[in-house]
Amino acid sequence: MTAAARAADGRRPRRAYIGSFTSAGGLGVLVAAVGEESGALTVIGAADDVPDPSYLTLSPEGDTLYAVGDTTPGAVAAYRVTSDKPELTGPPAAVGDGPTHLCLHAGHVLTADYGSGSVTAVPLRPDGTLAATASGKLRHTGSGPHPRRQQEPHAHQVLPDPSGRWFLGVDLGTDSVRVCALEDGVPVVHHETALRPGSGPRHLAFHPDGPDGSRVYVLNELAPTVTVCRWNAFEGLLEPLGETPVLPHAPEGDAYPSGLVVSPDGRFVWTATRGTDVLSVLAVEGAGLRLVTTVPCGGHWPRALAHAAGTLYVANERSGDVTWFTADPDTGVPVRGGSIEAPAASCVVLDV
Repeated sequence: MTAAARAADGRRPRRAYIGSFTSAGGLGVLVAAVGEESGALTVIGAADDVPDPSYLTLSPEGDTLYAVGDTTPGAVAAYRVTSDKPELTGPPAAVGDGPTHLCLHAGHVLTADYGSGSVTAVPLRPDGTLAATASGKLRHTGSGPHPRRQQEPHAHQVLPDPSGRWFLGVDLGTDSVRVCALEDGVPVVHHETALRPGSGPRHLAFHPDGPDGSRVYVLNELAPTVTVCRWNAFEGLLEPLGETPVLPHAPEGDAYPSGLVVSPDGRFVWTATRGTDVLSVLAVEGAGLRLVTTVPCGGHWPRALAHAAGTLYVANERSGDVTWFTADPDTGVPVRGGSIEAPAASCVVLDV
């Protein structure tokens, strides 16, 4: 939709929201206008009420933004985003230590608490604001073979499945994904799927191939690969099928995959890898993936990816910018479009 058409039907210009680490010089939550045709970003506001708002998510209506405070102890906050400056709706609610991700599910905000290896549920009031206290917490157990990163659980992501019945918790420390449900506001494990020991799963995404999302892609941080899984929403079961490298050669130094997104048409998967500072293009071929190519991410230490309207956005944490790319619809290869300054950027979410 063009800017004129959006104005005609009363819609404001598209917005992007950028999380950042205030402890590393970030400005908190940045608000940016999104160019209707180009996808280019222009910063128009900011709010620094919450320390280290490293990950964000929007309400379905787009008028409330939720942010984790990646601190110890951790917190989750709700902002009204009906103006250029986000406004806190009330005091943040306490969650586990070092939350790195959050989602909305069944009338709650769920947080993945990396430091304490837990998932916390905070109820939502009818107006979208947060309840004062959490309704329940699930503490993960287990470990992995990595001597430094896997001595204990480290919940890194929590995401609802397309059916709305389940949510999946990705744990880097235990090399597993937990399929869970909410029972009276308390997260409960339904099934735990073990992945390859030492792989260090970080984030996952569903393939848009139906209401059950029958394929799931799990990005592994400690081994630069994607694990392709079969998802059974009826039974709540996740089954690993195989791994695909996200780099053409074994890395000579540090290489830590961070984010992944699936194209809306389901033909491509894009990933970002810190250290090598590249974006990888993977083609979806049947039940598997094939690495097509890699391109520079436009900065240093790409922490997260987002996609909207044919544009990829990369939050480059250490170079302090958000770079955008146009993805070729035939090959999936991203072509750099531009960037904005965003100190200690950690994630990007868009309101469409």
